[in-house]
Amino acid sequence: MTSIDRDSIASTYAVIRPYIRRTPVVEIDGADFGLDSVRLALKLELLQHAGSFKARGAFANLLRRDVPAAGVVAASGGNHGVAVAYAASKLHQAAHIFVPRVASPVKIERIRGYGAELVITGDRYADALAASQEWAAASGAMPVHAYEQVETLLGQGSVGLEFEEQAPGLDTLLVAVGGGGLIGGIAAWYEGRVKIIAVEPEAAPTLAMAFEAGRPVDAPAGGIAADSLAPRSVGEIMFPIARAYVERVVLVADQAIVEAQQSLWDSVRVVAEPGGAAAMAALLSRRYQPRTGERVGVLVCGGNSTAVDFARV
Repeated sequence: MTSIDRDSIASTYAVIRPYIRRTPVVEIDGADFGLDSVRLALKLELLQHAGSFKARGAFANLLRRDVPAAGVVAASGGNHGVAVAYAASKLHQAAHIFVPRVASPVKIERIRGYGAELVITGDRYADALAASQEWAAASGAMPVHAYEQVETLLGQGSVGLEFEEQAPGLDTLLVAVGGGGLIGGIAAWYEGRVKIIAVEPEAAPTLAMAFEAGRPVDAPAGGIAADSLAPRSVGEIMFPIARAYVERVVLVADQAIVEAQQSLWDSVRVVAEPGGAAAMAALLSRRYQPRTGERVGVLVCGGNSTAVDFARV
């Protein structure tokens, strides 16, 4: 198995770089968000192709693995499905995407728009995953897992590679967690050189419960960000990386996430989906309290939202 380390992330980045965006980092005075004497660096990964960081892992899978004639199959709360559908369309591969009924309409529309075959099934991500596994066995399609796949973590780790180049000298980095592919890849890149704080909704504390149990365990899967941050558990592959390099988990309330979405719109004019605003919510709700002069990186990781009604006059 390929190691999940800096060299492997860098080599994967070289492969996927022609197909992804190098998303911008915006430097902001923390006072703009009521955080005096704090320096913020926001990486706007919501501007990535397909609306989230997931495009990186999707292209890593399709470019670094042998895709059969049957194409690819993926299960997703929404964003991973959008990303796999997008990558498959660009690489002229067939894609079947399975999502639960909790998936947001905007993500369902985008999956269909990229030409993938879409199946809506079950009440939560785990149900869609089981259905996708049955399809893979029957069809011969290649499964592209949202977080339990080495190539996925290597692709997501490229976020860390870019962030370090664009904002060197960070003291702390706040990253939202669902299944853990993103934070696992980023933590493998930084290797403890930056304090990494995981952020989860109170209603979906997957990594928090895994840390408490000493292993991935089933967790509740609810809340406003359930379509992106609420798998049954974190991945087995990412867990040892997180245990080695993630300092701790902080939990945020749904209302704090909504307020972070509003603050990002008011101050930066970006529209983040709930999961994409969760890391910012940890700062604004003071669940993570930076020290004076701390340089804090915040990953705004997804923007597949209908929060702004452009038809309204």
